[in-house]
Amino acid sequence: MANKQEPTKLKHTMTDDVLFKMFFVKNPEYLKRVVGMILKTPLEAITEFEIINGEIPPEEIGDKFCRLDINMTVNGQKVDLEVQVADEGDYKKRSLYYWAREYSSALKSGNEYIDLPKVILISIVGFKMFDCEEFHSEFRPLEVTRHTELCDNQVMHYFELKKLPEPTDGDEEIKFWLAFFKAQTEEELEKIIQKGVPVMKEAVAAYKSVAVSPEFEQIERLRERTRHNEASAIGYAKREAAKAAAKATREEMTAEITKNLRALNMPDDFINKVLTGGA
Repeated sequence: MANKQEPTKLKHTMTDDVLFKMFFVKNPEYLKRVVGMILKTPLEAITEFEIINGEIPPEEIGDKFCRLDINMTVNGQKVDLEVQVADEGDYKKRSLYYWAREYSSALKSGNEYIDLPKVILISIVGFKMFDCEEFHSEFRPLEVTRHTELCDNQVMHYFELKKLPEPTDGDEEIKFWLAFFKAQTEEELEKIIQKGVPVMKEAVAAYKSVAVSPEFEQIERLRERTRHNEASAIGYAKREAAKAAAKATREEMTAEITKNLRALNMPDDFINKVLTGGA
């Protein structure tokens, strides 16, 4: 019986924040398509579409707190697309902060509050956030008993990839895009191509092109070097802390022994011999 072939793991997946952003910045037609589906706005109805922060400055990639979101203007609305893989236990509050920061910066000097635009945060996360079966959750400010919307300026979408079922023929296109973001193997990508809409084959090819591009590889090398530097710095700090703790413990023991021997009226030369191992 032949051994079952192991799946071919992707070296870089679409949940890599650098790859995710670079893919969409280089292929804005796909970004427009995905955002349109999430906002339930037909492509032909999107008359204004602009990526605000398309640059990925290499000097900022090494920053531990670098945030690689995609900020857009879509038909007068501010849309922020985030990808978050690791569950650090704070994403609900952090995403609310992201939304608030975008909203608070949207009011231009001299404008009235009525001019504030709708701000939409779209989060694609690689972990479970909510105690429900649905992989998509949409939040707006509602009155708690009547469920009346306060206003439509705040919208927050969360897509939990862990809950996403494998898409089948006839499913909405957005499910195939989410499966594309979630894919970890070549075989999963091939399934998406075979079952998905025609555009997915083009999207997978574009992803593979970006993943082997010199620009992406340069950023990855920079990030890897930063990770090594951080690991070395942390390791050195831990070793120095252990040395300091050991020295402090020895000094405390020496002081305690000295105090006890002096309480017994032992002479200093005898105490020194005890401490140095000479008696």
